[in-house]
Amino acid sequence: MYIQHSSGDKYEKIVLAQQHYDSTIIPFQRGDIVDSRGTVLATSVDVYNVILDCKVLNGNEEKHEGSVSATVNLVASCFSEIDKEDIRNQLEKHPKSQYFVLAKKVPYEEMAEFEEKKADKSNKNKIYGIWFEKEYVRQYPYGSLAASTIGYASSGNVGVIGLENKYSNILNGINGRTYGYLNSDSNLEQTTIDATNGNNIVLSLDVNIQTIAEKAIADFNNEKLAQWNADHPDEPKSQGSLHTAALVMNPKTGEILAMAQYPSFDLNNPRDLSAYYTEEQLAEMTTDQKMDQLNKIWQNFPITYTYEPGSTFKPFTVAMGLESGVLNGNETYFCDGGEMISGYPKLVKCVAHSKGGHGTQTIADALSNSCNDALMQMVRVIGPDTFADYQSIFGFGQKTGIDLTGEASTAGLIYSREDLHSAINLATNSFGQNFNTTMIQLGTGFCSLVNGGNLYEPHLVTKITDSNGNTIQEIEPTVLKKTVSSEVSDMMKEYLHYVVSNGTGKTAGVDGYTIGGKTGTAEKLPRGNHKYLVSFIGFAPVEDPQLVVYVIVDEPSVDDQAHSSFAQEIVHNIFANALPYLGVESSLTEEEEQAAADALTEAAQQSNVDEGVAEDTPEGEASTADPDATPDDGDESDEH
Repeated sequence: MYIQHSSGDKYEKIVLAQQHYDSTIIPFQRGDIVDSRGTVLATSVDVYNVILDCKVLNGNEEKHEGSVSATVNLVASCFSEIDKEDIRNQLEKHPKSQYFVLAKKVPYEEMAEFEEKKADKSNKNKIYGIWFEKEYVRQYPYGSLAASTIGYASSGNVGVIGLENKYSNILNGINGRTYGYLNSDSNLEQTTIDATNGNNIVLSLDVNIQTIAEKAIADFNNEKLAQWNADHPDEPKSQGSLHTAALVMNPKTGEILAMAQYPSFDLNNPRDLSAYYTEEQLAEMTTDQKMDQLNKIWQNFPITYTYEPGSTFKPFTVAMGLESGVLNGNETYFCDGGEMISGYPKLVKCVAHSKGGHGTQTIADALSNSCNDALMQMVRVIGPDTFADYQSIFGFGQKTGIDLTGEASTAGLIYSREDLHSAINLATNSFGQNFNTTMIQLGTGFCSLVNGGNLYEPHLVTKITDSNGNTIQEIEPTVLKKTVSSEVSDMMKEYLHYVVSNGTGKTAGVDGYTIGGKTGTAEKLPRGNHKYLVSFIGFAPVEDPQLVVYVIVDEPSVDDQAHSSFAQEIVHNIFANALPYLGVESSLTEEEEQAAADALTEAAQQSNVDEGVAEDTPEGEASTADPDATPDDGDESDEH
């Protein structure tokens, strides 16, 4: 009585602390990733671990003879991965165990079948000691579609790459818990705190446009790979190119409609390398070597890979001159095949050097013919300081701020203002060589050239919703700066239209649509190795741009890589399918559309016979990156 009176509270806490405390986690469901039309790209589905309680099952065998046999038989019949002997061994060796996992992550359908049969009259008072532990697994209904962009989440709801990583905190929720304890009256008190499920993210990405882009890339690479292996049986390859990537943007908002690349991987099995290596090769690889290869495949090429843009940069040089006022659009230039640069001993050649040059060129002609000579003459008037200012205005050397992890920095891959005072550096920079960019960087800047001069922050996520679909946050387009005036933008659209209608970009054109754009053919370092990165960036329709499509083909599997038509083929196919899908009307009649389709089919068949597509590339762009057009290895400009 004295102890109870003087220290009752103290000892009550000690007693309660020693009593059984029961706690069960209620897992949250990670939020979905959906495209702009509500199509689910990533979701979490419930699965169940099958748990055996030996103590309960053995105990009920004493009360209800035959319980063990009935339970073992039912479990084995419902879950094919569980062996009867494993259950019996566990019951014999660990009769008091209350937690043994018989199977992990069985689907809901199998769990429901077991519960239904357990409740059947024939099994009344026979089934004991089996319960289910619920958890969630991440599933990607479209497999490899937009794999590096979407990314994947590992066990424990940890986003590894892509949007799954960038928005992991938003997609994740908070676990709930059921817990209870025996109170001072030995009664069980139980409390349940429900789980809070994660939020969903809604993307600007469109599954249909993404599929169009990926199919265009896959068709190109499959064709080139088959042709190469047929022509070079002693030198077989496993890929149609080192890399191929496509970026599709809405130039009016900065929204990403598609971000595709080759090679890719399956999000449902992201660590599988069997598509790229034989079993023998994989067996010889160390864990670190495998991870190195996986990291290469997982990289999102449009934001992580840096390269020399080549002639796709020329529109920016022209826009600098027009916006700064040193050019008015009426200028003409004479191309005699190249320029002698002060302090540089060799002629910096134009693509038409072997034919004595392009002759007299307007600005439109210079872009249409991809004339290096004219661009070098323009940039002398523009000057190094203005060039450096506008390079920054357009975002080169800066991260775009896209809502993905892993965006490469190019701050150290462009020339400083001081370095641009070197005549040779300024000259080669004018046509896109000797500095590096990324696809997202150049694509974002290009959008501003054709949308009236607004540089938008590129983004993928447009909305965040809760698990019930209620909108939590709308993410509006963000204008970062003004690059050019609407007047200059209109001039650039006309110039770039001329490139496709009359110049080096004809292959990208689609009958019935006005399309503008610019080709690019850059020889990779070291110069003279005949390895090229070819590209094309285009927009449509010219009068009111709805799409910007940028495609890069890095080292296509062909003997002669220096043809931008490889990238143009892919751009053409994307435009041809995406524009009608978006409801952009064609100017062709039904009869003309059918005739155009027939002509395209005939051309494709002929291309398969004689590879005419690559040979039809307009003169000039095929050799933009002449080894002699830039400083030799060892010149200070090559450090980039």
